[in-house]
Parts: sequence; C-alpha cells; structure tokens
Amino acid sequence: MEQNLSIDTLMVAKEELREDEATRNNALVQMRLWLKQNNKIIYSRSDDSFLLRFLRAKKFSLPLAQEALERYLLLRQTFGRQFGFYQFDTTCPRLEELLKLGYIFAVPKRDKNGRRIIITRPGVFNPSKWCNTEMTRMHAITYETLLEDQENQIRGFVHYTDAAGMCLQQLTLFTPREAIRIVKNGEQTIPMRHKEIYGVNVPLSLKFALDFGLSLISEKIRSRVKIFNSIKESHAYIDQSLLPKEYGGEMEMSKMIGKLIFNNTIILQSTFYLFKQMIDLWKQELLEKREQILKSEKMSVNEDMFSEGARQGRVSALTNQSHHHMVGSFRQLTVD
Repeated sequence: MEQNLSIDTLMVAKEELREDEATRNNALVQMRLWLKQNNKIIYSRSDDSFLLRFLRAKKFSLPLAQEALERYLLLRQTFGRQFGFYQFDTTCPRLEELLKLGYIFAVPKRDKNGRRIIITRPGVFNPSKWCNTEMTRMHAITYETLLEDQENQIRGFVHYTDAAGMCLQQLTLFTPREAIRIVKNGEQTIPMRHKEIYGVNVPLSLKFALDFGLSLISEKIRSRVKIFNSIKESHAYIDQSLLPKEYGGEMEMSKMIGKLIFNNTIILQSTFYLFKQMIDLWKQELLEKREQILKSEKMSVNEDMFSEGARQGRVSALTNQSHHHMVGSFRQLTVD
C-alpha cells in the first residue's frame, strides 16, 4: 500500500500528518463506507492511493477529506465541460506541443526535503494560439500524474514560475469570476501540499494581477510565496543544482541515474540538464502514468443533488451542505 515508502518518508507522514498504520487503515475503511453511503457520488476510485491523497492533504481529518473529495469529483465534472478537466491525455497533438514548449513540467530530482519542483513558464503560452481549456488541462495532467506517487502526497510540492514573456492578453483567458474559482479551488480542493511558491521575472505591468491573485489565497499559503526580479535572486532560496542549466542549474546527470537515453541516443557528454532533457524525462513519466490517469475519467456524481453555487465551484456552497454526509469525527488541526 505504501508504494515502498522509505522510513524517512513514513516519519514525515507521522510528524506532519499524524499518519500511522492504524490511523491510515481506519481512515480508509471510513472513506470507503462513506463513498458507499453517499448518494451524490455515482462512481469514484476507491483504491488506497487515490483516497490517501485527500486524507493526507487534510491531515486525516475525515470530514475535511470527505468534503474535499466530494468537491473534487463535482468540479471535475462541472468544470470539465468548461475548462477541460478531463481527457487527461498528453498524446493529444496540441497538448504534446505545449509539453515540448515546456509550459509546465516537473523537475526529475527531489529537493533536500524530498519535494518535487514544478516549473511553469506562462510566457511560452501564446493566447492567440492556445485556449484556456488547453492551459487548465496541462495543469490538471501535471498534478494528477504527480499525485499518483504517494511520496509526493506526503512530501508536498515546490512551485517555480518564470513569468518572463507574459503579456496582458493572457489575463483575458479567464473572467475575474473564473479566476477566483480556479484559484480558491486550486488551494482548497486539489489535494496537494503547496510548501514553497516562487515567482521570477514578473513584469511590472502584471503586478496588479499578481496582487489580485495573492489576495485570493489564505494567509498561510501567501506566507510561502516569494517573488524575485530575476532567476539569480531565487538561487538563495531554491537549490540551484535542481534547476535547468538555462536557469543556472548544476544538476549532475551522473548523480541522478548514471546515463540517460533520449531518442535512442545515450547522452554522456553533458553534465547538466537542459530544458529539453528535463521535459523528455517528464514526458516519460507522464506516459508511465497515462493509463491510470485515464481510468479516473469514469468518475461521476449526481449533479442534481448539489446546489447551483456548488456546481459553479463556490467553495463555501459545497462546504455548508456536505457535513451531513460525513462519517467519522472532527480533529482539531491546521491543514496544509
């Protein structure tokens, strides 16, 4: 069940999430019982790894985990029609092209705390060529793939956004209301532990948009955000060796996996990862998880049993009406 998690990772789960074998097993039993009793949910995955992502994100508070799972399933279905939170298949030609551009990808190596770093480069996203559905699908595919790994569920993530090349036209991809719903649900519904968030090369012309976005998130998450004028300034906070060579990275390939194969060619001459090499490795990871991710598209809920506000993604609307479905007891905690 633990996907051969290391002793260190299990210790992190115990210290940060209050997770041990007894707590985990009991919570999984309660979650499956709740799924069977919840008439709102037509079908949901119920395997350990899927349920644990919600339990771990809410530090094993059953009511909060159940609420998050219910909201997640509803938003996949309702937002899916509008923003493409379905068809998570990177073999789609247009998504493959975005992948090659390096719009969003995960760094192959973990940082000193065992976290994966997600690099986003919105400047390569041409709003005249791409639509908001393709943008959200790329993010969804990235997060869903990473969450299939239980170590990621426990350790959490570092977000590194290079805003160089962003333009005002990109801000028109979503209405203010849509942006608010996406940001709030990104924090409260997607079961990810957002540990560090870095932004570099943010144009002054977009500072108002940045301030607006920061105003939408909780103080806890806002305190983890750091903005830098340049990539070099960020090196004091993030391990430089983990970044692509184009960002001043110094990741030695020999320390990673000895040798890498790209396009049937063994690459030994380079000592650092370039963007393309990281993206190629990320593409391999996406393909390995592809079949499992696509199975999730069968999940569904009975929309008629939710309020209009909940269907539209209003977090408070779903929170208020969900409590009577919950199995288990409340736990006093601060949720990451």
